[in-house]
Parts: sequence; C-alpha cells; structure tokens
Amino acid sequence: MTSQSPPAELLAAREQIDTIDRELLELLGKRFELTHQVGLLKASKALDAVDATRESEKLAELSALCEKHKLNPALVTELFSKIMEEAVKNHRQLRG
Repeated sequence: MTSQSPPAELLAAREQIDTIDRELLELLGKRFELTHQVGLLKASKALDAVDATRESEKLAELSALCEKHKLNPALVTELFSKIMEEAVKNHRQLRG
C-alpha cells in the first residue's frame, strides 16, 4: 500500500475549512464578549440569568434559517443551546 499526497483540490478545500473554522471561533469569541456585557447588566439590575422566552424565540429563529442555509435544524438547535447554556453559566458566576 502506497501513501499518496492528497490532491491539490482537497488541500485547497481543507485550507478554506480551516479559515472558516478560525473565523467561527473569532465570531464565537465576539458573541461571548457581548453576552458578558449582558451578564454584567443583568447582575447590576438583579435580573435572572435565564430568559427562557428569549432563548426559545432565538432557537426558533435559528431553526427557521436552517432551510435557507441547508443546515440540520436539530444540529443548529443543539449547538446554540450549548452556547446559551455557557452564557447563562457565565451570567450566574457574575452574580456570585
């Protein structure tokens, strides 16, 4: 069995994927910077860390966008649920 170098097209596609992955992480970092600001505001106003209505509306909105972008709504809902769980955890830590 011989080891072949991957085709140039595959390497180029992988490079694009790597770039997108870095961009996704950058955007996620920006999102968490904003949710930190929200957490500080909630803490200063003694608001609950969880806004179930907002979360539900947001997940419904994202799920609706999935068809347009040819994405699996269950996957997107799971990913964003995890992101929101982390934001709420961070908000709770800010309240002490």
